[in-house]
Amino acid sequence: MQFQWSYLQRVVPDCDSCFEVLRNALNDIFWPAVLQGTISDSEKKLFTLPARHGGMGIHDPLLTAASSFTNSRKCTALIVDAIKCSSVFSVLGCGDLSSFPPEMKVSRVPNLVILGAPIGDLIFCAKFVAQKRADAAVLLSQLAEVGAEDPQVAFLLLRQCAAFCKLVHLARSAPPSHIAEGLALFDKDVRQCFAECTAVDAADVEWMQAQLSLSRGGLGLRSLSSHCVAAYLASISSSGCDKWNLLVEPIELFNGLVPAEDAITLETLATSNMRQHSLSGKIEDQQFRHLFHISSPANRARLLSISSRHAASWLTVVPSPGLNLHLEPNEFQIAVKWWLGMDVSFGSCCPHCPDHRLDPLGHHALTCKHGGDVVLRHNSLRDVFVEFCHRACLGGQVEVGSGQGHDRLNSRPADVLVKNWHLGKPAAFDLTITSPLNPTTLTEAGVKCGSSAQVAEVRKHAANDGKCKELGWVCIPLAVESYGCWGMEAQESFKRLAARLAIQMGCSRSQATTTLYQRLSLSLVRANARALLSRARVYLEEGG
Repeated sequence: MQFQWSYLQRVVPDCDSCFEVLRNALNDIFWPAVLQGTISDSEKKLFTLPARHGGMGIHDPLLTAASSFTNSRKCTALIVDAIKCSSVFSVLGCGDLSSFPPEMKVSRVPNLVILGAPIGDLIFCAKFVAQKRADAAVLLSQLAEVGAEDPQVAFLLLRQCAAFCKLVHLARSAPPSHIAEGLALFDKDVRQCFAECTAVDAADVEWMQAQLSLSRGGLGLRSLSSHCVAAYLASISSSGCDKWNLLVEPIELFNGLVPAEDAITLETLATSNMRQHSLSGKIEDQQFRHLFHISSPANRARLLSISSRHAASWLTVVPSPGLNLHLEPNEFQIAVKWWLGMDVSFGSCCPHCPDHRLDPLGHHALTCKHGGDVVLRHNSLRDVFVEFCHRACLGGQVEVGSGQGHDRLNSRPADVLVKNWHLGKPAAFDLTITSPLNPTTLTEAGVKCGSSAQVAEVRKHAANDGKCKELGWVCIPLAVESYGCWGMEAQESFKRLAARLAIQMGCSRSQATTTLYQRLSLSLVRANARALLSRARVYLEEGG
């Protein structure tokens, strides 16, 4: 990762201030997480020293940004001047080479590599991609070994460091027609590495979902062969190049991947700066629509729920057993299978409900009232919420009832009571977990994202508003679907809580929000995985 930001510093002028956020993240999040404790200013400086001087070799990005571009410009000044003087034609054997220093290698064929990008014919570019793929294979094989010990760590490294991002610079630099075949082979390498890291053999439809971004319910393992055309178009569009004839074929390829209303023309590229994120988003939207169209009603409800905001936060967590941010290998494996809609029933019956056969998507396993899994999941989420309320200096009492009337033992309108929530009023938070696969809400859940959580909010208000009003409390349901889609009232509450957390933690609101959702999401998925495994374990012990 350090090489990635170093490259940006060398090619982007006056970017010093942009790296202040990165330095703060290193000092306030990364190092405390690695060392599991606070670090002093002197220790922060020590970490920036080279390893041979007793440091960690992690440069301060704010300090290196100022000098990197200047040094890079000095090194490339001769090349830039030569190109400006059209000496590039001399390289091809038709002019004076005196503009270049004598020690510089000269190529007399129209195939060369500049800044890691191949410039040449189809065969040359294909060979370059093949070499890059061979280099990446070493890293992918090492990740597979990591996956044997910790699939959660291996998957995070694969997604963040070894998959799409590994060759995206190449995709932005070379014509898609020259590299698409090689990138398709790299996509297969990534798929194989994923299978070895997680022990999850996804079928084609499931892998189609895995290649979607997290915000669209995928695993973030984007296909380079599908998105290279978006990367190339965005790169050319933002470069100021006026060689629009280079884009005729890429535009045709792109328009073949998206519906007619998202098609682009040379005019739109020439008059607007098309960003890669926007173009790739159009491709992914079409892929999601196709996946949604071929899915069953239950899978449609699942896809809408997992593509909701913050639902995939558990996949962004940096694993840390010491911070309780870690899934056991079997938990992570079954969680990924469940997320992709693979069969998690093991073809068995529920050990607590012998007459009920488990469904492939795990709906019964996650809603079964027997065995205690539902209660454990509820309590784990409640405890995370209470923990963050305390960290925000709001306090919080657990399982508070009114204590009034003949039914006081069953009258419990608050899973968590925060006495000074907003404008001096106490808030009674009632946590509820619902499933979008419930037969009573399945039809609407397959059409509208978050509808099951919305129904649960209405139900909680109907049950608790009267009790809370008598006590002067504000009733706030914290409704979440089993796939991680939170209700609107929960999202508004977390937004307010994150604002308080940011003050106490000394970080931005966005960072506080991310931390909160990551903890809640991981706790939910861990409990779901354990509920699925508890039924599988009984099945396997019985010799199934």
